[in-house]
Amino acid sequence: MSVKAAVAAGYAHSLALKSDGSVVVWGDNSHQQITLPTQAQSGVVAIAAGAYYSLALKSDGSVIGWGDNSYQQTTIPANAQSGVVAITAGGYHSLALKSDGSVIGWGNNNYGQTTIPTQAQSGVVAIAAGSYHSLALKSNGSVIGWGYNTQGQITIPTAAQSGVGAIASNYYHSLALKSDGSVIEWGRNLWAPIDIPTQAQSGVVAIAAGCYHSLALKSDGSVVGWGGNNFGQITIPIQAQSGVVAIAADCFHSLAIKSNGSVVGWGGNNFGQITIPAELAG
Repeated sequence: MSVKAAVAAGYAHSLALKSDGSVVVWGDNSHQQITLPTQAQSGVVAIAAGAYYSLALKSDGSVIGWGDNSYQQTTIPANAQSGVVAITAGGYHSLALKSDGSVIGWGNNNYGQTTIPTQAQSGVVAIAAGSYHSLALKSNGSVIGWGYNTQGQITIPTAAQSGVGAIASNYYHSLALKSDGSVIEWGRNLWAPIDIPTQAQSGVVAIAAGCYHSLALKSDGSVVGWGGNNFGQITIPIQAQSGVVAIAADCFHSLAIKSNGSVVGWGGNNFGQITIPAELAG
């Protein structure tokens, strides 16, 4: 058993990408979000999870989706059927980054979250999606946002206008990882998901955003969490305090991949979303 450094968390379901290009899914299946289609059983290079749906990026640059399709978020448009290099899933909308640095979006557009602004039509190197907003990281290290902004989640702070190396978002808040290993956040601060703890102000190599909590992966392989903890989603288990290589989060649960390829989960488990399948357990 070996898992690539990729996990994804939906509202109450989880995904892991295996080294052989197949996907493992578990948790809530109320919208068939873990009913794996044939196309996702091989040749997958990236995964993403929305509220009640899942996405996979194939090695040929095409995207496949399954699960809830109430806003056409899993109806893949023609321009996402080739040339895609990265994917992300919001609450009910999907984004894809093309090899030419442009972004395309589909699904729920009630707040303009899939209406791609001019700045995101070239020079983009990473994407992230919240419940109703979208983010893009430009090659010059600046972040741009569009969509819902009632909590300031796309009002980009000065610190995120340069020197950013990675982005994440969920619900009504956004995160950026700076090149110096520090984290910045903006947007809604319910349960303090944007109050950066001291441990996340240096030495961070990856970030993840849940609805009400945030995670950071440190260079020493440990995980730091802050924000809402009503289901234990930021109570880091011993297994995630060392040897972690990738993280993911959604509303009430968190996931981590260990260097040995096993997956660890903590937080809410009402649908078995952190009950790790035997083939992925350490």
